[in-house]
Amino acid sequence: AADRAVTCGNVAIYPERRLVTVGGVPVPLRVKEFDLLLALAENPGIVFSREKLLDIVWGYDFAGETRTVDVHVAHLRHKLKGMSPPIETVWGVGYKLDPH
Repeated sequence: AADRAVTCGNVAIYPERRLVTVGGVPVPLRVKEFDLLLALAENPGIVFSREKLLDIVWGYDFAGETRTVDVHVAHLRHKLKGMSPPIETVWGVGYKLDPH
């Protein structure tokens, strides 16, 4: 479908339109925030290291700059208030989005 949604809990992501909704309400995201959320949502339950997320979302080795991922996750958590399930921190590893 031209406008398939990737859904996880009450979050729907429409890649073609670069649109995210929480409980049906659109939430404006920046490019990297959107890409980060999509990477997590397309792989539910998978724990991604910060390095892996840098590779997927930023597309190159951002050596030593894993704080960039933390900052973007913090922005996502703030913007997607009411998001269920939340983006989980897996201590010592990275992040995941687990719908169960």
